[in-house]
Amino acid sequence: MAIEESEVQSVKLRFGIIGTAPQLNNAVRVAMQVAPTDMSVLITGESGSGKESFSKIIHNLSSRKHGQFIAINCGSIPEGTIDSELFGHEKGSFTGAHEARKGYFEVSNGGTIFLDEIGEMPLGTQARLLRVLENGEFIKVGSSKVLKTDVRVVAATNVNLLSKVEQGRFREDLYYRLNTVPIYVPPLRERGRDIELLFRKFATDFAERYKVKPILLSEEAKSILLKYRFPGNIRQLKNLVDQISVLSSESKEISASDLNNYLPRENSLPAIYRDGAANSKDTISEREILYKVLFDMKKDVNDLKKIVLENIANPAAASQIIQENASLFEGIQPIPESASKEPIVYNLNPEVRDLRQDDSSEVQDITHEAEDDSLSIEKKERELILKALRKNNNKRKYAARDLGISERTLYRKIKEYELEE
Repeated sequence: MAIEESEVQSVKLRFGIIGTAPQLNNAVRVAMQVAPTDMSVLITGESGSGKESFSKIIHNLSSRKHGQFIAINCGSIPEGTIDSELFGHEKGSFTGAHEARKGYFEVSNGGTIFLDEIGEMPLGTQARLLRVLENGEFIKVGSSKVLKTDVRVVAATNVNLLSKVEQGRFREDLYYRLNTVPIYVPPLRERGRDIELLFRKFATDFAERYKVKPILLSEEAKSILLKYRFPGNIRQLKNLVDQISVLSSESKEISASDLNNYLPRENSLPAIYRDGAANSKDTISEREILYKVLFDMKKDVNDLKKIVLENIANPAAASQIIQENASLFEGIQPIPESASKEPIVYNLNPEVRDLRQDDSSEVQDITHEAEDDSLSIEKKERELILKALRKNNNKRKYAARDLGISERTLYRKIKEYELEE
């Protein structure tokens, strides 16, 4: 079915989708083509790129438009209750089940369910969902009676599901059942001048809300805006415009320096961009890169400490050891031999220089310290979770957002580290 460009523009206007990027137009066109059918759709794209808008296009242009549309974030529902939420439960089926409850698949019979963050769904729930997709059947928690439902499922994910399939964390049969028709929503950085169009739209909206003049960008500021990678995509851009609209000066013209003050500094980790393949096996998250950097750092620190200890125990072998591990000593200056009668020790820890070669007890203390100071991913992760919870007054939703993880993952980590008060 050929769809005219004017029809695409009309749908974009109706659903508030702004932009002219070819990838964006193609995503809208695919959503329009698949909407009249009952085929399952998998929408892929980064967090904040606007995936839910495409699920609404599919529902409202289908024959189910008069039925219910329910959007569910699978990552925000605890693993222990997600089956009950989706499929319902019988009275007394578990502690706290004081009465029977209908699940979303029963309530939305004849309509559409949008399952966001489908990659966070537990494996047991995935098996139940597969049965619904294949024959429309499900069983409530605590019941043996098979129920029927006629629901269209539209799923979305911001992670590489094929990678999860290879790791055994997502069912392969469910992946291919959901991915009947794939729709890729491009990140903001791949949409070119759409960033400027969205900025103007948000600026006008916030000006009307706050009864002020809309903010404008200088040419230099526009150039900076277009070069910024926006890891949070449209959501981040909208928050940025909101912030500037409230805090900007009376002139309302934003210079390059003004804009730089509002843009968060990007970290030094290498950014991994998508090259258009929504399910590329080479897609790596920044969190995985961070973990790799920390593990490499831990190894280097432990190697350095072992070298220092060997240097103390056997000064004669110090030169040979340092030469063999020259890469670890880049930028580290040795203590001049004239400054101390002790063997040359590289200036890694001031306490090491004060050790006597024949003092075995202090050498043992250094060994113990080397073990205690080693980097622990679990320890750092626990500290970050505690910090995020304190910052957000123990509100897990906002703590999870700050940490860049789902509420369900945060819930699991809190249980794992016994952080519940």
